[in-house]
Amino acid sequence: MVVFDMAGTTVNENNVVYKTLRKAINEAGFNFTLDEVLAQGAGKEKLQAIKSVLNVYANNTDDALANSIYQNFIVQLADAYAKIEIFEQANASQLFAALKKRGILVVLNTGYNRQTALSLISKLGWQTGVDFDGLVTATDVSKNRPNPDMIWHAMQQFNITDAKTVAKVGDSIIDIEEGKNAGCGLNIGITSGAHTSQQLQTANPYKVIDNLIELLAVLDNQ
Repeated sequence: MVVFDMAGTTVNENNVVYKTLRKAINEAGFNFTLDEVLAQGAGKEKLQAIKSVLNVYANNTDDALANSIYQNFIVQLADAYAKIEIFEQANASQLFAALKKRGILVVLNTGYNRQTALSLISKLGWQTGVDFDGLVTATDVSKNRPNPDMIWHAMQQFNITDAKTVAKVGDSIIDIEEGKNAGCGLNIGITSGAHTSQQLQTANPYKVIDNLIELLAVLDNQ
């Protein structure tokens, strides 16, 4: 089984989530850059992302403020998604089809809530059981990245007991940390989203790739 992150990894939404997250935070009286929001928030459940940004850059641990920002963010994100076009990342469908031919399950996981994830999938026209096999979101488990719960939940869904047979692919440091904490046999970073190759390397992935289709060669060498 391969577990893929969504935004930045398999879904190209032009960073609208983190641009919206930055906007919602800054509307509460801050002035953070998009790079700062990405550095601390990428891949995380979005309330936790807000808390991380506030804590690291403003030494602010006000949970009530974070929750207020989150509620504003959710409203703004729904509006943003209603207006913009969403695309799959280069070669995503081609890779999914190739993995299916090899008998390898494709699971999507995300720091989004389920409603947001399903809206993205609907815009792409992807179907469960056709284009991919499963979806696990931040609201499906009690603990989110870098905890391994989403990956373990996916393993349980498909009766997989050995995490060494699972690969995790993601565009952020926390994706790699999640995969390592789950015991995945391969943890792959990809440069198509939040973090650069240099940033991803700090999490010591098995490999960093630039395009999804490169995953096939990685798997062939196992």
